[in-house]
Amino acid sequence: MVEEMGQLRSSQEFALSDPFYFCKKGLESIVDDQVTQRFSSEELASWNLLTRTNQNFRYISLRLTIIWGVGVFVRYCMLFPLRITLAIIGLSWLVIGTVLVGFLPESSVKNWLSELVHLTCYRICARGLSATILYHNKENKPQKGGICVANHTSPIDVVILANDGCYAMVGQIHGGLMGVLQRSMVRSCPHVWFERSEMKDRHAVTSRLRAHVAAKTKLPILIFPEGTCINNTSVMMFKKGSFEIGGTIYPVTIKYDPRFGDAFWNSSKYNMVSYLLRMMTSWAIVVNVWYLPPMIIQDGEDAAQFASRVKSAIARQGGLLDLAWDGGLKRGKVKDSYRQEQQKMYSSIIVGQNGLSPPAARRDDSEDGGMTGRQTGRTASHHPES
Repeated sequence: MVEEMGQLRSSQEFALSDPFYFCKKGLESIVDDQVTQRFSSEELASWNLLTRTNQNFRYISLRLTIIWGVGVFVRYCMLFPLRITLAIIGLSWLVIGTVLVGFLPESSVKNWLSELVHLTCYRICARGLSATILYHNKENKPQKGGICVANHTSPIDVVILANDGCYAMVGQIHGGLMGVLQRSMVRSCPHVWFERSEMKDRHAVTSRLRAHVAAKTKLPILIFPEGTCINNTSVMMFKKGSFEIGGTIYPVTIKYDPRFGDAFWNSSKYNMVSYLLRMMTSWAIVVNVWYLPPMIIQDGEDAAQFASRVKSAIARQGGLLDLAWDGGLKRGKVKDSYRQEQQKMYSSIIVGQNGLSPPAARRDDSEDGGMTGRQTGRTASHHPES
């Protein structure tokens, strides 16, 4: 702001043209800002026979319309029933298998069977999405007693990662079908589920996660520090809470190929059922997963700086934009402190640094022989409050 306004103004005094700078910036943010566009589906350069562009390409010619109609028949009448069947089988196996394993006493056999049940379930569910997953650098896979952090695009990120290894999930306890799955999963595996009241207690959450990490025999914790789904074009601010727990951080980059299906979940536009319907009627879910070298906090580095360093490494590996904005802006407003910072910066331009008067005003005082200063002093003597 200082540089751009300096090019437009000839002095440090207030100018009537100053408001136009702020109007211009406000309009630019309304038209195209760095946050809003991260919460809408990525626009494709070419049509993939799905409703992924604003243009109705299927009406361009009769031949293209026929091809699109054949694609709809294949996706809805052939692929969709098979995918629904696989999803039901996978979820049923998860509930039944984890409940049965839960009756076994704690032992290495129980842990092995639990991992087998979870892996089988997630791999069946991945087939139900026609997921094609390519894992890179498997030597850096998260190890027990560690924390796996990844960028977040979709609820199926869990399925994608769990196809190659088991993780302990972290989240809030839900009701309905999700609650049934959570209660059955925790019987066989030490997942970390919180009540709604506990989620608001930051110290209670941190304490339970630290206890989990301290037990080196437990599965690595899977956390998405962004806290919300981003459209797979960028990585937004990582919440520092995940990096205050301690232990080794295992960064993972997830990058979906948008040409075959849109994996991004726009939760403000689609509910979970509508989203899964769109996923299961797409052509396929093609994704690359990179395991990055483990990272630990450095001397003199706080949790926020550590989180930013991990985020930058994830963004760089996936060719994603590294943004400092909080993903919570998807539903919330910008903090007042951000606006106040801009106001203070502009005030420093008008008043001058360190609260001094602008140079132009000081020159005027010296040229008139200091009359302005003496007059001010006399006025102040008559009015002590000033």
